[in-house]
Amino acid sequence: MKTIGIIGGMSWQSTVIYYQAMNEAVQRKLGGHHSAKIILYSVDFADIVARQHDGDWEGATEVLVRAALSLRDGGAELIVIATNTMHRMADAIMEASGLPLVHIADATGQAITAKGLKRPLLLATAFTMEEDFYKGRLKSGHGLDPVVPSADDRRQVHRIIYDELCQGHVLPTSRKAMQEIISKHDKTCDSVILGCTEITMLISQKDTSLPVFDTTWLHAGAAVASAL
Repeated sequence: MKTIGIIGGMSWQSTVIYYQAMNEAVQRKLGGHHSAKIILYSVDFADIVARQHDGDWEGATEVLVRAALSLRDGGAELIVIATNTMHRMADAIMEASGLPLVHIADATGQAITAKGLKRPLLLATAFTMEEDFYKGRLKSGHGLDPVVPSADDRRQVHRIIYDELCQGHVLPTSRKAMQEIISKHDKTCDSVILGCTEITMLISQKDTSLPVFDTTWLHAGAAVASAL
C-alpha cells in the first residue's frame, strides 16, 4: 500500500470526510484491521480564502506547493488535493513535487461516463463553476458537457459553501435552496456533480431524482485505488 499525502484543511470540515472515506475504502478492500496509510498537511483556510478572493492564485499556489513538498519529504508517494477549487494549480503541484496526483475531475468524469451520462449540472464554488480548469478537463478528458447555474444561483451556491458549510453550518433552508436550483435543470441535465467537497454535507441522492456524483467520496475512492 502506498502512502497517500493529503493537502487538506480547505475546509477541515470536508478533510474529515476524506479521512473517513479513505479508511473505509481500505477496510472494504483489505478487511480486518487494515487502514489507509495517510500523511495530512492541513493549511490555514483563512489564508487560502483571502488569496482566492483577492485573486492571488500565485500566492495560493506557493502555499500548496510547500505543502506538497512537505508531504513528499515526509514519505508520501502520491498527492491528493482535498478540494475541487484548488485543482486550479494541480499541474504546478504535481510538477514541483514530482509525485503522481489523483485528480478530482478525472475521478468524477470517469464515474459519470461509466454510467453513460454526459450533461451534468455542476454545483461548486464560483471559481470552479466559472473558470475553465475544471469544466475544461471534464470536456476534453471525458467528453462531458457540464452545465452551471445562472449567475444569481451561482452566487447563492458560493455563499452557502463559504458562509455556512465551510464553518460547519448545515441548514435546512440551504438544502431547500440547493434542491430548487437543481430542479431548474432536471429537464436539461442528466446528473448532478457535487463539485465542492463540502456540498456532501448538505446534498445527497435522496434530495434529487437526478443521479448525484459526490466528488468527495469519488476522489477518496480513486486515491485508495491508486494507493493499492
